Amino acid sequence: MDDLDLLDWRERVARLYLSDRDLAGFRAARDELFASHPSSPLPPARRAGFTGLPWFPPNPDAVVEAPLRPAAGELSGDTGGPDGTVRYRRVAVAQTPWGELSLWWIEAYGGGLFVPVRDGTSGRETYGGGRYLTDTVKGTFGRGLTVLPGNRVRLDGNYLYNPSCAYDDRWACPLAPPENQVDVPIRAGELSWPG
Repeated sequence: MDDLDLLDWRERVARLYLSDRDLAGFRAARDELFASHPSSPLPPARRAGFTGLPWFPPNPDAVVEAPLRPAAGELSGDTGGPDGTVRYRRVAVAQTPWGELSLWWIEAYGGGLFVPVRDGTSGRETYGGGRYLTDTVKGTFGRGLTVLPGNRVRLDGNYLYNPSCAYDDRWACPLAPPENQVDVPIRAGELSWPG
């Protein structure tokens, strides 16, 4: 994978997340990236017959506002890849209708907000390791999680997406820690990749 291709992938992802596209337009543009970009997480052999990512239908009940409470603590995990052990610092806990979810700051160069979620659909309808609401290191700004005034966030489960390792074993992905595992099924966002 060429580094400049990866840079272009990240820029396009960030532009997509910051665009004014509606949910359908967002999903169509994401499909186009997955089908055609050299840094797509899809293995090259799977791109030719690719017809789009599987999604739950849009679900207005998966859009919630949640108060935040400050929280402290750290988490570290071995990615199993070249990143080695990555440290995360808990910045807040969102009190959601699904259960409490920790918002993590990635303690690496540049940092970024990271919110992995494993819910009641994981392993049955969605990727078993969980999905991401946001990973700002990868450019996923303002769709799955939006910071609001007054120590609140807006969470939109329609933008839950699979980590890259759900498509190809060449990727190493951090998964949801136990405190970001909720029993409630969030029937919104991306479904399991049939590959």
